[in-house]
Amino acid sequence: MNIEELPWGLLLTITFIVGASIGSFLNVVIYRMPKKMYRQWQIEARSILEMPIDDDTIEPPVGIAWPPSSCPGCNQRIRPWHNLPIVGYLMLGGKCFDCKSPISLRYPFIEAVTGFIAVFLVWTYGLSPVSVALFGFSATLLAAAMIDADTTLLPDELTLPLMWAGLLISLWSGWPLAPGDAIVGAAVGYLSLWSIYQVFKLITGKEGMGYGDFKLLAAIGAWTGWQELLTVILLSSVVGTILGVLQIVFKRMNRETPMPFGPYLAAAGWLAMMFGPALREMIA
Repeated sequence: MNIEELPWGLLLTITFIVGASIGSFLNVVIYRMPKKMYRQWQIEARSILEMPIDDDTIEPPVGIAWPPSSCPGCNQRIRPWHNLPIVGYLMLGGKCFDCKSPISLRYPFIEAVTGFIAVFLVWTYGLSPVSVALFGFSATLLAAAMIDADTTLLPDELTLPLMWAGLLISLWSGWPLAPGDAIVGAAVGYLSLWSIYQVFKLITGKEGMGYGDFKLLAAIGAWTGWQELLTVILLSSVVGTILGVLQIVFKRMNRETPMPFGPYLAAAGWLAMMFGPALREMIA
């Protein structure tokens, strides 16, 4: 039997499980990629300063796939069945099996969100190259947004491949966006935020955002085309401003606290990719 001939309920259940499993991998990427970046920066800084480089004085080596996952509290290796997406968290009652330290609710949340995104895409586009490509777009945005929320960093290892993937997939005849629109979208995406950054810096003498934001919007523009960029900028700016003001009012941050813009760009970019025409009509 062809997988597309399965009953819809079973197909969507399998899709959710696969999506949640990829979400479990995203949790690893979100946690480990900044550590890899910090280690590389420490090595480069010590090399420039001609200081000794050893694992006792810098971030310990860690890869995305190795070593196996362990508890941050007690360093005990997590058993494979405890690593099952969502189910493992429920089995453990949200606590480490060995040291009983709490496990962040964010882990099953990311897994569930990724699973539901996969279901939404298969429901909308079926089992097709388009749904697979859009899932890759969605997963990369989610990882970038969470890393930025944690560290105020947007890794080039995520934003640049995402941009090139958007440009390359526009060459495919089955893709709804023409290559010219993808190229203009990437260029306008980068230059629009870069221009805002330069004007803000000229007026205030401060840097209002980072270059990672420019690259992320360039990547989004490569996927959505230039037509959706105004929607992305307006939506992310309005939501970011409202939430920023609320956090200041409730004293969760002050005016000098850096606020990552990547999560708002990523969310707006995903919405524009999925519902662009409808959002444009609402804004107009």
